Amino acid sequence: MAAGQRNNRILVQQARNALDQFKYEVANEVGIANQIQGGYWGQISSAECGAVGGQMVRRMIALAEQQLAQSGSSAPAQQAGQNTPPTQQQQ
Repeated sequence: MAAGQRNNRILVQQARNALDQFKYEVANEVGIANQIQGGYWGQISSAECGAVGGQMVRRMIALAEQQLAQSGSSAPAQQAGQNTPPTQQQQ
C-alpha cells in the first residue's frame, strides 16, 4: 500500500510513543527485534508483521476486558469508530 493510502491512524495522539514502544516489545517477544534496523521494517515478512500486530491486539483486548471486569460496568460497548462518550442513563 502506498504511503498516501495509509488508513491506520492513532485516535489518541498522546498514545503514539507508548504504542511504538509496545510494538517493539512485542517484536522482541515474537523474536524479530534483531531484524529491525533503525526502525525500518522493510525486510520483515508480512506474516511476521501480522504476528506482531495480532499479538498487540490480543493483549489490548485482554487489558480492556480486565478493566471492564474490574469496573463492573454493564454499559454496552461503543461501536467502533465512535469517539463520543456514552450517554448517562436517566434515573
